[in-house]
Amino acid sequence: QWSHRERLEGKIGVRGPGESQLETDRRLVRNRVTRLRREIDDVRQQRALHRRRRQRQGMQVVALVGYTNAGKSTLMRALSGADVFTEDLLFATLDPVTRRIRLPSGNETLLTDTVGFIQKLPTQLVAAFRATLEEMTDADLLLHLVDITHPDAEEQFQTVERTLDELGLADKPRIVAFNKVDLLVDTDGQASDIRAVESDLRREHPEALLISAARRWNLDELLRTLEARLSELAAASYVPA
Repeated sequence: QWSHRERLEGKIGVRGPGESQLETDRRLVRNRVTRLRREIDDVRQQRALHRRRRQRQGMQVVALVGYTNAGKSTLMRALSGADVFTEDLLFATLDPVTRRIRLPSGNETLLTDTVGFIQKLPTQLVAAFRATLEEMTDADLLLHLVDITHPDAEEQFQTVERTLDELGLADKPRIVAFNKVDLLVDTDGQASDIRAVESDLRREHPEALLISAARRWNLDELLRTLEARLSELAAASYVPA
């Protein structure tokens, strides 16, 4: 931003104030980058400690994943009752938030919110969000949330799936839920027939659930599905003493 001052105030053979200001700003930026990298490393170490503690306690973990603004933080708040920041912003969730949620049987599991994905996520950002990406790697189950009202919902779904594949998580067990069904309207502005929408959806995503995190629609079915899948995973990993 200060390059214009360097051009305007710097003179040939003279160290002008514009050049001095530019160098100062560069130094400040470098210092801030260094400080943020240290903070990211601190977050990673803290999250690693939390994960080891959860493993000792034997608690299963579900990681919320999805394109940015899919409604993950809203779903987290609806399922856990936690005061989780929700806003229609890019990367509204940067630091992973983990909360206990109660399953229909009365058992508890941990639900972790993660950063929203975008198309062609830059390498630098992937590195910066490593702490939240590591939460997905260590999770027992992924809950992929999709904004069904978005005109590019299917493309966003595929973007997340490709990113998971690039992160080596293609085989990680997952459940897909299409969110914001309460906002569906047809071309005339009338409420859509949810059954018709579900029928169309089943052709591409036969096991997906339709929910509304904001209205808490069908969350009981989502919890039953989560518990059933977690039970299957626990049984598959059980090794008799």
